[in-house]
Amino acid sequence: MEQALNKRKTLKNGKQTTGLAASFLHRYGTLLVILLTILVFSLTNEKFLTYQNFTDILRSISIITLLSIGITLSLIVGGFDLSVGSTASLATVTSAIVLVWYRQETWAAILVPLCIGIIIGLLNALLVVKIKIPDMLATLAVMYIINGLHLTWTKGYSIYNNMPLGDGTTAPGQFLPSFLFIGQGELGNVPFPVIFILILVALVHVILNHTRFGRLLYMTGGNREAARLSGVPVNRYRTYAYVLSALFATLAGIVLAARIGTGQVSAGAPLLMDGVSAAFIGFSVLGAGKPNVIGTFIGAVLIGVLLNGLTMLNVPYYAQDIVKGAILLGALALMYVQRQNA
Repeated sequence: MEQALNKRKTLKNGKQTTGLAASFLHRYGTLLVILLTILVFSLTNEKFLTYQNFTDILRSISIITLLSIGITLSLIVGGFDLSVGSTASLATVTSAIVLVWYRQETWAAILVPLCIGIIIGLLNALLVVKIKIPDMLATLAVMYIINGLHLTWTKGYSIYNNMPLGDGTTAPGQFLPSFLFIGQGELGNVPFPVIFILILVALVHVILNHTRFGRLLYMTGGNREAARLSGVPVNRYRTYAYVLSALFATLAGIVLAARIGTGQVSAGAPLLMDGVSAAFIGFSVLGAGKPNVIGTFIGAVLIGVLLNGLTMLNVPYYAQDIVKGAILLGALALMYVQRQNA
C-alpha cells in the first residue's frame, strides 16, 4: 500500500515538473531561442556580438517590424492582409516619384503615399467587410492589382536621381537629405529607424492593451457575433484594422525608400514572408496565445538575428529562404498546438 502511494506521488511530482517545464518553454521559449541563436553566432563569428552589428540588425528589421505590425492588426480582428508587401512597394515607388519626377518636398513624399495607403485599406475593407469576400482571397487580388499598378506607372523601371525620362530629358528632382534621414539618419549614434519603430511598438502596445479602442479590436477578433450582440460596431473596427494595416505597410515602404535611396519596383514583395513569420511568432512570445505587437517585434528580432548571422556565415541568400520557411512553419505549428491545448 505504501509503495503504491509513493509511486502515485512520484508520478504526480513528475507530471507537475513536466507541466512547469512546458509552461516555462511556452512563455519564454522564443526568447531562449533568440539568446541561443545569438550565442551560437557569437561563437562562430567574433564580429557578430558588437554594438555596430546589433544596430545594423535593428535597422534592417525596422521595415519588417512596420510591415508585421500591419499584419498583426489584421490578425487581431480575425483577418489576414496579404497585400502589405505590395502596398509597401507602391509606397516606395510613390515617394521616389514625388521626389524625383515631380520635385516635391519631403512632406509630400510622406503624405501622398499615406493617402494612397488609406485608399488601399478602405478597398480591402470594402471587399472583406462589405462584399464579404474571404480575406485571403480579397487581399491576394488587391496585391496583384497594386503590383500591376505600380509596374504600369513606372513601366517596370526603378526611380533614381538624374534618371532619363521618356521624353529624353532628365528627372528634375532628387532624394532630399531630409527624406533620406528617415532611413539612414542617426540620433545620438542610434539609427533613426530604430528609434522610430521602438516608439511605434510602444505606442501600439499601449493602445491595444490599455485603451477602449484596443479592447474592442480584440473583442471583434475573439468572437465577432458576441461582440456585435454586446454593441460593438464590428464592421467599423474591422475597417479600422485594414486601414491601419495598409498605413503601417505604407510607412514600411517610405522607410525602405529612404534607406536605399531609390524607388525599386516590387521591393516590398519579398518582405511579406518575413512580416507574416514575425506576426505569427508573436503568438508564442510570453505565452500570449494571440496576436500582439510586443511578440511581433520580438519575432522580427529573431528573424533579423538569424538572417544576419547566416549572412555572416556566407550562407547564400537563396538558401536563407529555407530558414524563413522553417521559421514560419514552426510558428504556425506552435500556434495551432497552443489553440488545441487551450
